Amino acid sequence: MGNTDVRVRGLAARAGSWSARHRWAAVGVWVLFVVLAMGLGSAAGRVDVDESDQLKGETHTAAKIIEDAGIEQPAGETVLVQSRDGALKATSGEFRAAVDDVVEAVGRTGKVTHVTSPYDTRTISRDGRTALVQFDMRGDAETAADRVEPVLDAVAGVAKAHDGLRIEEIGGASMSKQYQDAFGDDFQKAEYSAVPVALGILLIAFGALVAALLPVALAVTAIMATMGLMGLVSHVQPMSDTANSVMLLVGMAVGVDYCLFYLRREREERDAGRDAGAALRIAAATSGRAIVVSGVTVCVAMAGMLFTGLAEFEAMGLASLMVVAVAMVGSVTVLPALLSLLGERVEKGRIPLLGRRRRRGGNGESRFWTAVLRRVLARPLVSVLVAAGALLAVTAPALGMKTQQLTLDQEFGDSLPIVQTYDRLNEAFPGGSEPAQVVVGAKDIGAPEVRRALADFKQRAISSGASRGPVTVEVHRAQNVALVSVPLVGGSDMDRAVKSLDKLRDEVRPATLGKVEGVRAPITGQVAGNHDFNDQLVGSVVPVFVFVVVFAFLLMLLSFRSLTVAITSIVLNLLSVGAAYGILVAVFQHGWGASLVGAEGVGAIVTWLPLFLFVILFGLSMDYHVFVVSRIREARLRGRSTKDAIQHGVVTTAGVVTSAAVIMVAVFAIFGTLSMQSMKQMGVGLAAAVLIDATVIRGVLLPAVMALLGERNWYLPKWLHRMPDLTHDESPEPAAPAPVRDEGERLTV
Repeated sequence: MGNTDVRVRGLAARAGSWSARHRWAAVGVWVLFVVLAMGLGSAAGRVDVDESDQLKGETHTAAKIIEDAGIEQPAGETVLVQSRDGALKATSGEFRAAVDDVVEAVGRTGKVTHVTSPYDTRTISRDGRTALVQFDMRGDAETAADRVEPVLDAVAGVAKAHDGLRIEEIGGASMSKQYQDAFGDDFQKAEYSAVPVALGILLIAFGALVAALLPVALAVTAIMATMGLMGLVSHVQPMSDTANSVMLLVGMAVGVDYCLFYLRREREERDAGRDAGAALRIAAATSGRAIVVSGVTVCVAMAGMLFTGLAEFEAMGLASLMVVAVAMVGSVTVLPALLSLLGERVEKGRIPLLGRRRRRGGNGESRFWTAVLRRVLARPLVSVLVAAGALLAVTAPALGMKTQQLTLDQEFGDSLPIVQTYDRLNEAFPGGSEPAQVVVGAKDIGAPEVRRALADFKQRAISSGASRGPVTVEVHRAQNVALVSVPLVGGSDMDRAVKSLDKLRDEVRPATLGKVEGVRAPITGQVAGNHDFNDQLVGSVVPVFVFVVVFAFLLMLLSFRSLTVAITSIVLNLLSVGAAYGILVAVFQHGWGASLVGAEGVGAIVTWLPLFLFVILFGLSMDYHVFVVSRIREARLRGRSTKDAIQHGVVTTAGVVTSAAVIMVAVFAIFGTLSMQSMKQMGVGLAAAVLIDATVIRGVLLPAVMALLGERNWYLPKWLHRMPDLTHDESPEPAAPAPVRDEGERLTV
């Protein structure tokens, strides 16, 4: 039954055909590319996102003033000394002795400098129960966490000697240290477990070890190559650890998916009676083309992150874009070469029981989805109303979405001891441990008018109600810079703290420092950074949304030459994203079922997640949409009626889409098990959306909508006929008639 008369047209088909003929060359080029990318990336080193480049606006300006002045800001640490039962006051002898012991113990470590007593700095709470010993870590602030352990040990030793007092250290270095100890391995475990999880699912899907290893090998090599490329690209666009984690997540998902699509089609054609060469060329012309269309669409979606203007998002977008592009190229080049080399050996290592082929209908059609499709296509209008109604109901909670930067206790709950220290510090000193910082730059920082303005600013910051003090000024005369520290009223209550920040920026600063010519006074700090981040993120939503939707629409239009297919793809993807938003709000904001994922008491969605999810999900949803619609279009071009083409396209792709979705859901769900609530939200949101997309949308809503539209699915206005034709009509003729036995109906072949 072999049939080698297969048309080879289009980029993917030509690439696959060349690779199959020059298989050793294709494999060698791919290995060389991966090795070179890793080697050059390692040699170049990775440039990480700099704090001064994280944001635009005041936060960026403040960081640049400090950087240009060459002022090294050390990592500040604080030791909280507090009476446990309220009996001891800061004026008591025992309390003073404990404070003196802390000052002496941390100073003796040799790791700190500028140790100050609360009796000198007046950092004593209003009720007299709490005092703060403050100091700076020696050396580079970025590596302070590596040197803070002796200081923590010294503080712990003092705490043991004073049972009646609570003596605890908190600060950037100690928080980073405790975070690394508690969760440093969390990400690595999640990343490393993604590979065996994917391999296990692929073993079930293929029932053979060699076939299961191919997708994992492609994904892993694509990720390795991209890591190297990230090092090279980081000299133009700085990267980050977060971008690396997202790249791994996306790379594993799409790398496995693309290979899965290709491999399943090749096996299906061989099962239908084609010889190995013809089966491979058909897979290249069909699944290969779908991979290229999908990959380009995903890359466009990821490029949307570049429009945010946020360095972290730009890094994530570029890293994700690169890994998708590398996985796409690998799928249509080295994969055909490997399949050609392996031949029948791709079935080696068959697993008992799993190796048995599941019973299917004709032409590799899933029996389960055949039964579902029979009912969906029998009543398409009812199916649309029920499925769309259910998705809209799931989406409804998203209308009340509340986003914010998560506080320390929201992010980690009670899992870290330092969270309790953070809460106690905020309660005793409402300005919080990280006050706002006004970075004042002037031609002459010592000029009388500048000194008067600084004094006036200090007074008005308190009288305006923005701060309760103490407001401190650190003058760097040589650099003509002054750093003003302003504890904000509101502390860890972000809404109140932002109001205090607005008072400083909009009222206090213009009335004082703003009146002195030549003075710049941007206000930065944790609250200011979060506020500026939110404003910039909100401002980027519309351009990112428009870019992603418009370009995805144009790609669908060019790839399928159908206005209807392009519109429905956008609408269905938006429904998928909306449902993910609704689930996130229901679980993490309203707490419905939150205990099942360990998310009690969060009450909000982390600020960056909605836009991130939109871009990632919109891109990944196109994987399934392109793959399914390509198969439907292929069947239509063979002469089937639209309804028959829909059934054939959905049921023949259902198995591979289900397998791909299960892998994606499993990989994303791993991140949903992490202790950090932001990572948990990301994992749950991605997993839920992919599951909904692969089942309700691709299995019910898409075929029902297309059945209702009928021949209008292929509608293209005459005035659009002049646009470039990217379809190439790559669908080959079937090797042999394969009628679908469905209640006596016979599909045209």
